[in-house]
Amino acid sequence: MPKIVHGADFHLDSAFAALPPGRAAERRRESRELPFRLADYVNAHGVQLVLLAGDLLDSERVYRETAQALRAALGAIPCPVFISPGNHDFYSPRSVWATLDWPENVHIFTSSALERVETPAYTLWGRAFTDAHQDTSPLEGLEVPGDGKLHLACLHGEVDPMGHYGPISRGDIAASGLDYLALGHIHQGSGLNKEGNTFWAYPGCPEGRGFDELGEKGVLYVEAEPGRVAAQFIPLAKYRYEIAAVEITGAADLLSAIRAAVPERRENLICRVILTGEGEKPDLTALDRALSPEFFGLTLIDRTRLPQDLWKRGEEDGLAGLFLQAMWDKFQAEPDNPLWQMAARYGLAARDLFAVRGPSLGPARSEFVNYASEWGPDFAGWYDASARTMNLWRLTRDQLMEAGLPEDQIFGLDLCTASLPDAFFSYRRDGVCGRQAAVIWIEADARLA
Repeated sequence: MPKIVHGADFHLDSAFAALPPGRAAERRRESRELPFRLADYVNAHGVQLVLLAGDLLDSERVYRETAQALRAALGAIPCPVFISPGNHDFYSPRSVWATLDWPENVHIFTSSALERVETPAYTLWGRAFTDAHQDTSPLEGLEVPGDGKLHLACLHGEVDPMGHYGPISRGDIAASGLDYLALGHIHQGSGLNKEGNTFWAYPGCPEGRGFDELGEKGVLYVEAEPGRVAAQFIPLAKYRYEIAAVEITGAADLLSAIRAAVPERRENLICRVILTGEGEKPDLTALDRALSPEFFGLTLIDRTRLPQDLWKRGEEDGLAGLFLQAMWDKFQAEPDNPLWQMAARYGLAARDLFAVRGPSLGPARSEFVNYASEWGPDFAGWYDASARTMNLWRLTRDQLMEAGLPEDQIFGLDLCTASLPDAFFSYRRDGVCGRQAAVIWIEADARLA
C-alpha cells in the first residue's frame, strides 16, 4: 500500500491582485517556498509517490527564479513525482516543462492522450493539457484491466460541468475502474468521494490567493490499495484568507470585538472584516490604523445600520431634520438598502458636510426680467432691480447657511458659464439647448473594497 501525497493548483507566480503591490510582490516571492514545504512533508513522513495534478504554475510565463525553485524542491523529494500539466501551465514546446531539465525522479506527462506507467506496486495513468482548453474528458476511453493491481490516475479536469477544462462525468469515473483518481483544477478541497468502485478527490489549492479561497489550504495524504482508499488533509499554507463578520450592536469596544472575531495567527492572515449591526458610523480610519499592523492584509467594510432612535431627529429644525424626513419613506421601503444607509449617514452632521457650487451664471449675467412672477418678494435681498439680475452665487451660500452648514464649509467655483464660451455651454448665452452631468463621490478614509 503506497503512501501518496496528492497536490494541485499551486499557481506559482500568481498576481495576488487583491493585495497592495508591495504585499503582492512579497507573496509571489514567498509562494516559491510552497514546493519546499511539500518536500519537507514528503521526506518527514516516508511518502513513496507524489501526484501533482496540474496548474503548478499560474501561466506559461514564469520567472526564472520560480522555475528553478520548483525544480530544486521536486529534486529534493526521494520518490517518484508525476505531473499532469493543467490549463494554466499546459505543456507546449515553449513551456518550462519542455525547456527545463527536470530531476530524474520527476515524470511530466506531455501528451493529450492517456499515458500508462507501469511499476511493480501500481499502474499510473496520466495526460497533459496541451492548450488552455480541453473539451474532451481526460478519462475518455479509459477502462482499466481487472488484473488485481492498484490503478491510479493523475489528471486535470472538472467533474460534472460540461465546459472547456477537461469535463469529467461521474459516469466516466465509475466506468474507469480506477482505484484512486487524483484530480486538479478545483481550488476548494472536495474530500474523498466515490463513484462506482473508484475513489476520487480534489485536494484544493495549497495556499489561498483571494477571498474566494478561504481557510486552511494544503494537500492530501493518501493510502490506497485495490478496493480501499483513505485520505487525510495536510495543511501547507503559510497565509490564509478569511472573512469575519463583526456585530457592533451594543459593542463598547470595536477593537476588542474585531480581535475576538479573528483571535489567532493574525500576522499571517489576510482578512476582510465586515462590520454589521446597529450603531453610529464606525471610524474606519482609526480602526484601520490600529489593526493593520497586526494583519498581513486587512480590509474593513462598513455594513452597519443606523440606530433606530435616529429618526426622532426628523422633528428637529435645520438640515438634519429636513433630510431625515425626506429619507423616511425610502428607509421604510428598503430598511437594509446600503445606499440609503450611507446617504443618511453622510447627510446628518453638518460638520461632516461640504458644499461646492460649480460653474454657473455669474451675478452680472443672471438676468430675470420676470422677477415678480418667477421669484417674488422673498428673494428681494438677492435681486438687483436696476440691472434685473439675481445673485445666484450669494443666494446659494445663504440658503446652505440657513439650513445649518457652516460658512467655512461652503465653496464656490466663481466661473460664469455665460462669460466663458471656450469652457462652458450656456443656453443663456447661445440660446441652444444642451445637456450636462455632474460626477459626485465620497472619498473613503479606509479601504472599502
